[in-house]
Amino acid sequence: MKLQKAVALSAYTSLHVGGPAETLITLQPGDSLPKVLQLYKQPVWVLGGGTNCLISDRGLPGTVVINHVGTIKQIKSNQLRADSGVVWDDLVVKAIELGLYGLEFSSGIPGGVGAAVAGNIAAYGHSVAKRLVAATILDTADGTISTWTNQDFDFSYRHSALQKPANRNLIVVDATFEFLETATEKLEYDSALKIGKELGVEPDSLTNRRAIILETRRRAGSLLDANQQSLYTAGSFFKNPVVTPDQVQALIAHEETGVSQQQLLHQNKIHSGNSVRVSASHVLLAAGFKRGQSWGHVRLHPDHILKVENMGQATAQEIYDVVQVIIKTVKKKLGITLEPEVRFLGQF
Repeated sequence: MKLQKAVALSAYTSLHVGGPAETLITLQPGDSLPKVLQLYKQPVWVLGGGTNCLISDRGLPGTVVINHVGTIKQIKSNQLRADSGVVWDDLVVKAIELGLYGLEFSSGIPGGVGAAVAGNIAAYGHSVAKRLVAATILDTADGTISTWTNQDFDFSYRHSALQKPANRNLIVVDATFEFLETATEKLEYDSALKIGKELGVEPDSLTNRRAIILETRRRAGSLLDANQQSLYTAGSFFKNPVVTPDQVQALIAHEETGVSQQQLLHQNKIHSGNSVRVSASHVLLAAGFKRGQSWGHVRLHPDHILKVENMGQATAQEIYDVVQVIIKTVKKKLGITLEPEVRFLGQF
């Protein structure tokens, strides 16, 4: 492992902001995450890809661990176990190489396995919760290790029990996933199916499905560009909220891509299991926000309004303040509570 003191964390997040870590440890191949964490000062913060967090300009006390290492093991013909530091898309690719179905719908999602489990990531109607069997959980406060089954996570839309404040000290060490050996689940998301037809590709094989999903994400601006030098984002900043049935029609009327209301309702249900959980992009538009709207060095992406961007010189506090303006405005104008999907780390 590599140990450093007072290192700026801006280089370790996709938003490119964040103050210094009191102690920064970068794991190397062969390092044991539990053993390392037992040696260093609390509180402990573990970062994978840094793609779903906003770190305070004041930095983080205690120990920050950068976990980009780990292995994937096939433990049964239809089960894979991955360490938390494994890049999520590497796990997806491994499953596809082995002819295993179930995670191909999440192709291209950035970040690590640990964050994917904690956040119950989902794409095109398919979530981590569908495939997770169990995970090894470490309590960084006392060093104890336990095994959680799928039920222990209390999964719901973009949520797991690991997000509860009482579980702040718990982190994923590794996770086991069970796959399907045949294509019994379908790709039903209209926008992806449309792109598949345009490409002349049927979603009947793993490689075809991955190709369709990657192209769909590319067109939606949802593929992380590691070479981006000026505009930085954490992806969609807000979770899709549940609204009243009366609000649904008014909100989806703000769709600007020509998708019918019937298709939108269908996609809402596929995406989150609930037709009244609407896209947060429609909520922002209904509240009067505009694509490309800016506040100093912070703006909403010109094409993808849910992406709050650092245009290159923003501070974490400036981004946080803009997010609070959005949340308060939506609440005041529409009576809807927007919940950030991005985690706030440190003091704001």
